Amino acid sequence: MSIDDQKRRAAQAALRRIQPGIVLGVGTGSTVNHFIEALGHSGERPDAVIASSEDTARRLHAVGLPLTDLNHVHGIDVYVDGADEANAHLQLIKGGGGALTREKICAVAARQFLCIIDAGKRVEVLGAFRVPVEVLPMARSLVARALVRLGGEPELRIGSTTDNGNVILDVDFGRILDPLGLEQAVKSLTGVVEVGLFATRRADRLIIGTATGVEEIAPENG
Repeated sequence: MSIDDQKRRAAQAALRRIQPGIVLGVGTGSTVNHFIEALGHSGERPDAVIASSEDTARRLHAVGLPLTDLNHVHGIDVYVDGADEANAHLQLIKGGGGALTREKICAVAARQFLCIIDAGKRVEVLGAFRVPVEVLPMARSLVARALVRLGGEPELRIGSTTDNGNVILDVDFGRILDPLGLEQAVKSLTGVVEVGLFATRRADRLIIGTATGVEEIAPENG
């Protein structure tokens, strides 16, 4: 079974948890794109849909879903998004697609955060995937030096500007044994907009598409 098929399985499993009439948040990335396609074909129509990126908004509009702004609703009932890495504690690294700030806003606004991944994204310890950090352009070098002092090796993502007009530093921290502490330390740096560690607001349920089916992990069983 291909990785793409595993992503499709996870997306279909998440779709089964979507009820009519909710406010739905939709993330960004290849696995989420399968979810958008499946949702568009399902006939299910949430009351409103919040997109985490301009690319996602275009995809949702193309399948006829009712987009709105987060400021026009009281919150998100269910947020569906992928991850670049996920551990058994449902802590994540996200932002490979550059939408980490809006993704984290949606996750924090959501009552339930469903994270959909293929089996290759599940890890014991976070850190093989570099941590994206969104930074104000004028603070790029200032933040990079501070990240080195925190033990990271930052690299500017060339040719990439976020939907918010900022730049991204991809940071190699090695094995991340304290995701929560590292998230808080990076977020506190002046010039940092957001960090792609989701440990303060972790996923509520991890839905993993595998070669043999779907596995789900929630705090009570994982």
